[in-house]
Amino acid sequence: MFLLAGNNQLQTYKFLKMLDHINPDEVIFLDIETVPQYPDFYQLNEQFRYLWDKKSANFRKPEETASDVYQRAGIYAEFGKIICISTGYLYLVNTEQHLRLKSFYSDNEKELLLDFAAMLNIFSKKKNVLLCAHNGKEFDFPYIARRMLVNGVPLPRALDIAGRKPWETCFLDTLELWKFGDYKNYTSLELLTAIFGIPTPKDDINGSMVAGVYWNDNDLRRIVTYCEKDVIAIAQLFLKYKGDSLMPAENCHSVTE
Repeated sequence: MFLLAGNNQLQTYKFLKMLDHINPDEVIFLDIETVPQYPDFYQLNEQFRYLWDKKSANFRKPEETASDVYQRAGIYAEFGKIICISTGYLYLVNTEQHLRLKSFYSDNEKELLLDFAAMLNIFSKKKNVLLCAHNGKEFDFPYIARRMLVNGVPLPRALDIAGRKPWETCFLDTLELWKFGDYKNYTSLELLTAIFGIPTPKDDINGSMVAGVYWNDNDLRRIVTYCEKDVIAIAQLFLKYKGDSLMPAENCHSVTE
């Protein structure tokens, strides 16, 4: 049966089987929050106003202007910036899984990227490292790598995939694992948490609200809390994929200052 499956479906099956052999304490779960580089379209210089107008023409409605859709600029690494990277790793206490959370956040993107890279390099020296995110292969991992290049931050080995074959990368993607070879099927983290009985990470804000909370409310700490909830949800989803029980909420510990 699996020999007849498409390459993507076969690869997903192999990844799911591989989960049985992955040490959970070698996985770093992560999520990022991004915003447009400026609070307002008209704060861009003339060159970037032109470039955003050209970019946004691909998706905005005929009656919309480049300014009208500028709040969407945060999802593009060329026009956005990272304000938070939340991470987590699993560890056992007796026989129970616990999750340690640590967030890197700042108005200074280069500062938080340097801190995140330092952590990743230290972790990689101690053990093999796998990075796990939801839709990470299409969003989180390349976005981090691109913003590191823009900011002159050396890529940690886990993100430097040049010349590697797909199976040689250190990436796990909970969305890809759920697809089972379906090219078209995007399933949100919010929906998957509902399916598996995992507490929703969207009980306060969601991704569409992050730019407003950042630029209008100046409440970065609220965004960090939201980002950490996403990491908890991704770790819980990973456990369910492995056939394990969910962690109690009290087993998730944030060390973010």
